[in-house]
Formats: sequence, structure tokens, C-alpha cells
Amino acid sequence: MKKSFAGKNIVLGLLPYWTPAIPPLGISCLKSHLKKYGFDVLTFDANMDASFRKVYDDYFSVVKKNIPEFNRGNFFNQGMDAMRNHMMAHINHTNERKYIDLVKIIFAKNFYTDLSDETVLTLNRLLDRFYETLKNYISDLVNTVRPAVLGLSAFSGSFPASVFAFKLVKEIHPEITTVMGGGVFADQLAQGSPNFDFFLHYAPYIDKLIIGEGENIFLQFLLGELDASQRVYSKQDVANHTLNISEAGIPDFSDFDLANYPQLGSYTSRSCPFQCSFCAETVHWGNYRKKSPAQIVHELKVMHQMYGRQVFMMGDSLLNPVIVGLAQESANEDVCLYWDGYLRADPPVCKPENALNWRRGGFYRARLGVESGSQYVLDLMNKKISPDQIRAAVRSLAEAGIKTTTYWICGHPGETEEDFQATLNLIEELQDYLWEAECNPFNYYLKGQVDSDKWMAQYKRVTLYPEDATETLVSQTWSMKDCHPLHEEIYHRVNRFVEHCKKLGIPNPYTLEEIYYADERWKSLHKNAVPALVELNDGSVYIDDRKNIKKLNTVQVPKSDVEDFAF
Repeated sequence: MKKSFAGKNIVLGLLPYWTPAIPPLGISCLKSHLKKYGFDVLTFDANMDASFRKVYDDYFSVVKKNIPEFNRGNFFNQGMDAMRNHMMAHINHTNERKYIDLVKIIFAKNFYTDLSDETVLTLNRLLDRFYETLKNYISDLVNTVRPAVLGLSAFSGSFPASVFAFKLVKEIHPEITTVMGGGVFADQLAQGSPNFDFFLHYAPYIDKLIIGEGENIFLQFLLGELDASQRVYSKQDVANHTLNISEAGIPDFSDFDLANYPQLGSYTSRSCPFQCSFCAETVHWGNYRKKSPAQIVHELKVMHQMYGRQVFMMGDSLLNPVIVGLAQESANEDVCLYWDGYLRADPPVCKPENALNWRRGGFYRARLGVESGSQYVLDLMNKKISPDQIRAAVRSLAEAGIKTTTYWICGHPGETEEDFQATLNLIEELQDYLWEAECNPFNYYLKGQVDSDKWMAQYKRVTLYPEDATETLVSQTWSMKDCHPLHEEIYHRVNRFVEHCKKLGIPNPYTLEEIYYADERWKSLHKNAVPALVELNDGSVYIDDRKNIKKLNTVQVPKSDVEDFAF
């Protein structure tokens, strides 16, 4: 049995909480793709609603007052894990006393701090306000638009709100077809995991689940070309076809107030050419594909003309395979385009002349997943880089003025105290070359990560929260028993990492105000520093500093047994 939605309204959205650094890229790409086939698509981002932001700010204000400073770690990232579980428990609990005790366990496991009953009740009242606001928001939306299909892109932080919204929609408008996709199915609800299996039974009000790259799957569903009796669709249902991104449309941001976002979003590729142990990117996206440099720059130029913005964040895994051509193409344009994206510390990145060329081509911010200062841990991760390469890459980029955001993982399986100390030592050595240093605890998923099956065979698994809370939390968090470092030690290492960076004056900016001060620090350290984000967001000012970049550095390129990667 098949059913087509041709000619009917399609609404796609992103619910809180998701950090609004750029307009939602996934649903903007879907809108662009579906429009080519005649579909009328409305997109929305509820994260821009001030009422939701106020709840978030009030919630974390209460939490911060009750967590000792030395126990806060990467406060907002870890806090979001706690809040996500709290939000899910809030809509599922049936016993008030058990609910309060569960919330206390959630915070004890995330911050190793005990909350009082009074504090939990205060947080509960804030979530009452959140869900009442969400109820009104979703009701107004569907009553006004009356879509045939409501699709929500769900991630870890937006998962509880998405579940609540779908259930509400089915109660007030059961004729609306509800569809969930998004990154939550890459790890937290990876297909084949107990979390995924439980979720299928838990949420019957979600009609369809789309796993992986959505354009082809969602399009064929809307056209009635997939079996309507199926509830879960994945790439196997479209003969494993992936999108030819050289023919993909430019993301359509026309429904969003772009003044609310620091940057616009784009992408150069899908998937990743590497297989890091902890990552789910290749599992989720399939085979690696990239656009030509000419296509990338053309798309950025079109968006600059349409929206008047100069700085773009690339939402894909890595720029390495395209960066040389992208910089050359961008440098030859008459308009200055700045771009920000993820980069590996590969041999070409270690060469100062490359970094200077990329800076002149508009490279604004390098997001480097360096992960560890220990060669042993880097090898465990299958990173295929060395600490010497990290040193040279970070210095080359920084002296070219490119902002260096570095991401680190604390507590990968097998990391010793000596390995962790090597990370702290490397950060101290590079302190003036780091625009940002962000660490996160190692997160383990039963399915989805490159090494999930390996770890499953090697270690026993245990739930972080009580097993009898599964129906309340829906999505359990897992850890590996007898795998060192243990969860509590990982948490303490995150706290030590954060304190170390504070002592060294290395920021991990979260708000626009913090970004402003991080940019001012960067300007004081590096003569070639890129313009501050606040300057680039001033729509009345056009900036082109490409001709001002001077060769300053004396970085030594490390010798490496690893050849330059050929992409």
C-alpha cells in the first residue's frame, strides 16, 4: 500500500534545545531538495523563541548555584545531558517520589553532586513552564498551517521536546503524518540498539522514522514510492543510494530570521574518509562524497548575495579533502568570503605556507578534533596523527591568524593518568596558539560508533541510571564495566581539563559576549588574526583583509611516517 503527499503542506522543524550557531542546516537542505520536486515546505526553528531560551537560562542558573565550581566541568555540555534526561523523565514519570529521586541520580552521575529535594522541585517547575510553552507553540503551529506531514529533526538535546510534540500533534490532529529523523539515530537511538528497539514500542504516535541521509528517503516516502506499511526507512529502502551532492540545491534559509544567527551554514561534503573509533559519521552517512571547489564557492557567493552575510560555518566532517581548491577558488573571487569548518591535523596542515594560502582564501576558523596529547591514545582512536603534527598544525594555523578551536576527549577506553597528563602538557605548551579548547567526556554507545562492536565483545555493559528507569528515560545511557578509566574518573578529568584551561587563560566561549572576548584575546596574540565575529556580523560593514596577511611564523614541520593523504 502506497500513499503520496504531492501537493500537500510539509512542515519541518527543530525544537529546543539545540545551540543556534547557524540556521538548521538539515531541514534547510531538505526544503531545498523537496522544492525541486514541487513540494511546498515550511521550516521553523523553535530555538529562536525567547520563551524557550528564558527557561534554559533560568534552569542552568539554578543548576549552577547548586554545583560547586570545581565540579562543573564542561558545564553546559554536561548539563545538557542531565537536562535531556530530566526533560524526558518529566513527561513520563508516574510516581512523584521516584521521579524526584531519579532526577537526583541524574545530576549525581553528571556532576557528582547531590541536589536537595527543594532544588529538584524548582527545576521541575521550570520544566512545567517549558512544556506548557511548547504545547502552545506546537498547537498554534499545526492549527494555523494544518500540515499533511510534520517532520522533526531530532538530536540528543531536542529529543524530549520532539517526543512531546509528536504525541501532542496526534492528540489534536491525528490525521497529520508524523516523521522523525536526525542525528539521534546515529548514536543515542542507533538502529539495532536496545534504546532503538524500546523507542519503537514507546512512541506509536510517530508514524515514520527516517534513519540516515534524508533527501532521497524522505522524497520517495512523500512521493508514495515506499511501502506505506513500513514504519522505519533507511538507505536499504532506496537501494543504498546516496545523494549526488554535486546536484544538490543550496540550503534554503528563507523561513528564518537570519539576524538571530552568528553565521550561515553550508557544507562541502557528506560522510568522512576516516574511521575514528568513537565516531558515528561514516555509519550514519555512508560513502564519502564531496563538492568541487567551484561549486562550494559559487554557493557561498549566492548566499552572500541573498542574505548579505560574509562568514559561513561548514557543517560537514572535514575540510581537508577540499581545502586547497576551496582556498584557491575563494581567493580569486572579487568578494571576500570567510568560512569556518572541521579539519584534521594532517601533514599538509602542518605547513605554514599552506595555512597562509588558506587564510588568504578566507579560512576563518579551524575546528580541530585533536582529541589527545598521547600518541598511545591517538593510536587507540585510529586518529592517524601524532602530537608533533598537532603542535605544528595548531601553530601554522594560528600564526596565519586562523582561529583554532580544538576538541579533546577525556577518558577514551585505555587512557591512563599519564596519557591524560600528556594532554594537559600539550595544551599548556600551545596555550597562545589555541583560540578555544573544548573537552568532552568519552561517550559510549552500544551501536553506531566505529568500534561499538569491538567494545561490546571486549567489555560488559552497564546502565548509568537504574535499569527500572528505562520506561521513564526511554533512552538509557551506557558505560563499559571494568573498562578504565571508569565513569567517575572520566568526569574528574574533564573538571581538571577545564580548570587547567582557565588557569592558562584559554577560553571555551559559549555566548556571543564570550566569543567577543575570545576574539579580542586572539587579536592581541596574532598579527594576522581574522576579523572578530562581531565585526563580520555588522551588516553595514564589508570586510576584506586578504591582502594584509604577512608571513610571520617559524613553525617547524614534523617528520612523519604518514604520507599526505590523497583525497
